[in-house]
Amino acid sequence: MPNITLRRATPEDAPAMLEIFRYYVEHTAVTFAYEPPSPETFREALCRRMERYPCLVAEEDGVVLGYAYASPFKAGDAYDWAVETTLYLRRDAQGKGLGRLLHDGLENALRRQNILLMNACIAVTELPDPHLTNQSMEFHSHMGYRVTARFDRCGYKFHRWYDMIWMEKALGDRDRPPLPVIPFPQVEDDDRQVSPQS
Repeated sequence: MPNITLRRATPEDAPAMLEIFRYYVEHTAVTFAYEPPSPETFREALCRRMERYPCLVAEEDGVVLGYAYASPFKAGDAYDWAVETTLYLRRDAQGKGLGRLLHDGLENALRRQNILLMNACIAVTELPDPHLTNQSMEFHSHMGYRVTARFDRCGYKFHRWYDMIWMEKALGDRDRPPLPVIPFPQVEDDDRQVSPQS
C-alpha cells in the first residue's frame, strides 16, 4: 500500500470520519445507533478522546479511508489498563488490508502507553442479513482476540434482534503490578507510535 499514510487524527479529520461512521449507522447493524451524531458532538467526543488515547486515520492522497481509536473500557481507576477499541473503514476501502494496518498501529500505540487489554464490543448474528454479517468478529479473532461474553438478542434495529459479544486481546503480563498509563499526547512523538512493528 505505497500511497497509504497512517497518522494521528486531528480535529480537522472529524467531518471525514463522521461520514464514514454515518454509513454504518444508516445502513448496518454494526452499530446499534439509530441516528449519527451531529458534527459538533462528534468533533467534541473526538477531541476529548484524544486527550488520553490514540485516534489514528489511514489516508490515501489526503483522503481519509478509515480510522481507529481507543476509549475508556469502564469508568474507575482500576480499569485504567483496559480500553475499548473501535475501527471503521470506508466501505469502498475494505479488502485492502487497511483494517490490519489501523489495528496494528493502534495496538502499537496502546502498548507504548502501557495499556494491557484491548476490548471490542461487536454486534453478531446467527443468520447474516443485508445489515450485518460476522465479518467484524472474524477480523478480531484473526487479530488475536477471544470472545469473553455474549448477550443474546440485546439490540433491536431494522426490525430484528441482534446479539452482542465482547472480545478481548491481552497486550502484556498481568501477573505483576502494571506500569502507569501514559496519556497518548505524552508518548514520544515519532513515527513509531503509530506504525506497526516490523
